[in-house]
Amino acid sequence: MPPNHAKSPGNDTIIAIMARLGGTIAIREFLDQPEMASVSKRTLQRRLDHLIQEGELTTIGAGRGFKYLLAKNKITDRSPRAITNALVAESEEVYRVPEREQPKGDWLSHAAKEQRAAVTRPVAERKLAPYDDRFLKAYQPNVTEYLPPALRAELAKMGKVGMVAHPAGTYLRQVMDRLIIDLSWNSSRLEGNTYSILETQRLFDMGEGADGKSLAEAQMILNHKTAIEILAEQSEDIGFNRYTLFNLHAALAEALLPYEEASGRLRHEPVGVTGTSFRPLLDPPRIEENFERILEKASAISDPFEQSFFAMVHLPYLQPFIDVNKRVSRLVANVPMMLHNLCPLSFVGVPREDYLQATLAVYELHKIDYLRDVFVSAYRKSCDRYSAIRQVIGEPDPLHVRYRRDVHRYVQHIVGNGLDKKAAIAWIFDESTREISPENRAAFIELVENVLSSLHEGNIARYRLRLPAFRKWFTQW
Repeated sequence: MPPNHAKSPGNDTIIAIMARLGGTIAIREFLDQPEMASVSKRTLQRRLDHLIQEGELTTIGAGRGFKYLLAKNKITDRSPRAITNALVAESEEVYRVPEREQPKGDWLSHAAKEQRAAVTRPVAERKLAPYDDRFLKAYQPNVTEYLPPALRAELAKMGKVGMVAHPAGTYLRQVMDRLIIDLSWNSSRLEGNTYSILETQRLFDMGEGADGKSLAEAQMILNHKTAIEILAEQSEDIGFNRYTLFNLHAALAEALLPYEEASGRLRHEPVGVTGTSFRPLLDPPRIEENFERILEKASAISDPFEQSFFAMVHLPYLQPFIDVNKRVSRLVANVPMMLHNLCPLSFVGVPREDYLQATLAVYELHKIDYLRDVFVSAYRKSCDRYSAIRQVIGEPDPLHVRYRRDVHRYVQHIVGNGLDKKAAIAWIFDESTREISPENRAAFIELVENVLSSLHEGNIARYRLRLPAFRKWFTQW
C-alpha cells in the first residue's frame, strides 16, 4: 500500500498564494512571494508536481506561457459570482486525517467517539451543514450548561492559584515568559505550523527564523506573541467586546491576510472550509448580528470556564473574520482565565487531529462533547504545567504590580529617546520625584533600572518597543 502523503505547510502556502493572486500563476511569480523566500526552485517544483498528483492543481499553456491553475478554477460558469465562489478564501486547515493516524482516543467519552466517527467519514457521505442561527440562539447564559456544574467545580479547583485578591492579569503576567512560548507554539502547531518549540524560543530570543521554514510560519508565531502581550498589558480593557476581539484578530493576522483592510474587522466576503460539509454564513448583516449576539451572551456568563468554552464553540462556528478565526478563539478563551487570575489555557499536549475533528463536530453536528473533552484535557495539562512554574517563581512583586504602567512608560521613554545610562538615571530621578510617593521612590527607581538592565530582543515587545529602536539604543547603553 503506498504511503500517505499529507500536505505539508509549504503546500498549503502554495494554495494560499494562488488564491490570493487569482488562481493562475507562473513558477517565477511563486518565487517572488515573500512566503517562498526560503524555498528553492527545485523544492517548489516538487511541491507543485505533488499538488498536481493530488488533484489540487492543473496546468495551462506551454513554454513561457506555462502556468499552474487551481483545480477549483475548472468551472464552466465564468460569471463574477461563480469565480468568486471558486476562488473563495479558505479560512481553515484541510481536516482529512488518514485512518492510520487517527488517535485511539481512549480518554474520550462515548459521545465524543461517536462524533469523531461521524466527522471522519468521507465528506461526500456527510450531510450538508450550512450555518444555523438557532444553535447560538438556543444558548441561554447561566441556564444552558455546556460544562456541567461538577466539571466546572473540578476545573476551578485545578485552576486556582491563590490570587483572587490581586488585580486582573497578575498571574498571567507572572507566568508570561513561559506562557508566550507555550501558547504561541501550541496554537500555531494546531494550525499546522512546523516550528519546533526550540525554534520558537530562538525566534523570540534572537529574532531569527528557522532554516527551511517559511516566513509565514515565523510571522504566525510572532503574531501570537504580540496578541498574548496585548492580553497581559491591557487587562483593564480586555473582555468580550469588539475592542478585544478586533485587536486580537489584527495582531494574530498581521501580514497573513490577502489584504490589510481585513485585519480587525468582520468579513464581508464568503469563506470556505475545506474537508467538511459545513458552509459558513455569506450574509454580512447576519454575521454582524450573530457576532454581537456572541459578545452579549459571553459577557453575561458568570462562570469563567463556561465563558471560555462558549467562545471556543461559537467563534469558529460563526467564522466572523476572513481568516484566523480559530486562533482568535484560542486566545479569547484565555480572557476569563486572565480576568479571574486562573491558570491560563496554553493547549499544551493537545493532539491536533482531536482539536480539528472536535471543531468539525461543532460545525457539522452542533455537538460539543468532543470539543469539551479536548478543552478539559487541555486545561488539566496546562494547570500541571503552570502550577509547577508557580512553585518556583513565587508571588509577584506587589510594587511591580502597582506601578506596572509607570515602569512601561519609563522604559519606552528611555529607549525611544536613546538615553544612555547617565541621562537615564537623571531622567528617572527627576520624573519619579514628581510622580512617585516618597516611601516607594527608591524601590521604584531600582525596579526601573533592573528592567532596563534585563532588556533584550526576546522581551522588548511587552514594552511596545520596536526592534530597530531597541538595537540603536542598546549599542550605546
